Amino acid sequence: MQLFAIPAFYDNYIWLLADDNNHCLVVDPGDAAPVERFLADNEMTLGAILITHHHPDHVGGLQRLTKQWPVPVYGPDNSSIAGITHSVYDGDRIALASPTLGFDVLEVPGHTLDHIAFYSDTLPEPLLFCGDTLFSAGCGRLFEGTPEQMDNSLQRLTALPDHCRVCCTHEYTEANLRFALAVLPEDPAFNQRSRDVAALRAAGQPSLPSTIGAEKISNPFLRVDDKLLQISLENELGKPLQEHNQRFAALRAWKDRF
Repeated sequence: MQLFAIPAFYDNYIWLLADDNNHCLVVDPGDAAPVERFLADNEMTLGAILITHHHPDHVGGLQRLTKQWPVPVYGPDNSSIAGITHSVYDGDRIALASPTLGFDVLEVPGHTLDHIAFYSDTLPEPLLFCGDTLFSAGCGRLFEGTPEQMDNSLQRLTALPDHCRVCCTHEYTEANLRFALAVLPEDPAFNQRSRDVAALRAAGQPSLPSTIGAEKISNPFLRVDDKLLQISLENELGKPLQEHNQRFAALRAWKDRF
C-alpha cells in the first residue's frame, strides 16, 4: 500500500491509500478537483471513500466524486452528509473490497459530535485516519463537543500502538508547535520536533503522517499531567488546577486565545 497526502484548500490534506493495482480509497475529500487530477495523473481507480465528520472542507467534494465513481462511502450517521452509503458506528469493522483492507471505527467526539476515526491494523504499519480530532502536536477546536469529550477521544486514540501512523487532515504542525513552545519554551521534545518539522516544510514536504509515539511526547494536549506543563498553566491562569479535566480545558482555552 502507498499513502499519499493530496493538498487541498489552504492547509487541508485529502489522504489517498493505493494498492499495487492502483485501486485506492480517499479520506475526507473536501474538494473533488485535486482528487480527480491525482487519479487521472496516476491512472488510479477509486474504490471507496471514508468520511470522518460533516464539515464542508471534509465532505464538499463527495457528491461530485461519487457521480463519476459510484463507490461505497463510509461515514458517521449524520443525515446532513449527502452521499454516505454506509453509516458506521463505534466498534464496527468495515471490510473494503477495493483496495482490500479492513478498518475499525472509533467514535471520537469533541471537534464535532459525529466525529469518527478509522484505524487499520492490517498493514505492516498500523494506520489511523483521525480527521480533526488528533492533530500533529495539537487537537481540534471544540465546535460542538466538550473538553472532556475531546480529552477522552484523544486518550482513546493514544492507546493505539506507538508505531501507528497518524493521518490528520490539516497542516497545522508548525503553528501547533509554536503554541507548545509558548507553554514550555525549554521542553526538549517540543524543540526537537519543531526543528524536524521546520526542515520538512523548508524542503516542501508535509509534516505528516506523525505517529502515536511521537505525539505522546511532543503534543502538549497529551501531556497535561506533566508537572512543568501544569505549572505553566497555573501561571497563565493565576490559580491552581488540581484536576486533569481542568488542566485539559485550560490548555484548550489557552490555545484558542493564542
